[in-house]
Amino acid sequence: MVRALYMDDSYLKSWNAKITSVKDGKFIILDQTAFYPKGGGQNWDEGYIIKDDEKFRVVYVGKFSGEISHEVDKSGLKEGNEVSCELDWERRYAYMRYHTASHLISNILYRRADAKITGNQIELDKTRMDFSMIDYSPEKLKAYVDEANEIIEQNLPITVDYMSRQDVLGKPELARLAVGLPKNIKEFRIVRIGDIDEQVDGGTHINHLKEIGKIEVIKTVNKGKNNRRMYFILK
Repeated sequence: MVRALYMDDSYLKSWNAKITSVKDGKFIILDQTAFYPKGGGQNWDEGYIIKDDEKFRVVYVGKFSGEISHEVDKSGLKEGNEVSCELDWERRYAYMRYHTASHLISNILYRRADAKITGNQIELDKTRMDFSMIDYSPEKLKAYVDEANEIIEQNLPITVDYMSRQDVLGKPELARLAVGLPKNIKEFRIVRIGDIDEQVDGGTHINHLKEIGKIEVIKTVNKGKNNRRMYFILK
C-alpha cells in the first residue's frame, strides 16, 4: 500500500519516493506520496515527479483498488526509479482553505439546523455545498455563515487524529454525510477544529482558521423538498 503522506502533513510540499509500478508508460505508483487523489468532493493535486533533473508533470491523481495512481504528461519513468516530487502548492493550498471552511459551515448547519451534507464540490475559486434542511430560509443561512466568520476570528487550530470504527459508530455526529460511513474501514481519520468540531475526513486542511479568510455566499438554491444548495467563495 502507498503511504499517503498528506494524511498527517497537509503542508508537505516536496519529498522523495521510489516508483513501485508503471502502467502504459504514464500511470505511476509511488511507495509514498503527498499528492492528493480526487475524492470526497476535493480535486486531485498537480505538480511534478522529477528524475535526474527531468520533470514529469502530474496531471491527474486517482485512487484505484486502494492504490494512489499518478498520471504524468509523458513516458520515461521506470519501476524502481528513485525520484523527487513537488506539489503545485498554490493549487493545493486553495483546496485546503476551502475544505476547512466547508467543515466549519457543516458544523454550524448540523448544530443549528440538524442538517446533513448530501454533496459537495470544492473548486479553486468557489465551493458548492448541498445539504438537507427542513426549516430553510436565505436569512437563516446568512446568519449561519456570519457565525462561521466570527468563529474564524478565534483562529482555532485544526488537528488530525485517528479513531476506531467502533468508537466512531458511538459518535454519529462525527459523520456528517447523509450516505453514512464507508464500509470495511476499521480506522478513521478525524479532523478537529479546536474543541468545537470533529469529523471523519480524509482530505487536506489548513492549520489555523484565520488562513481561511472570510466566507462569502454568492448563491443559494432551493432544490425542492428539504434539499438546499449554496455556493461560497473565500476572500
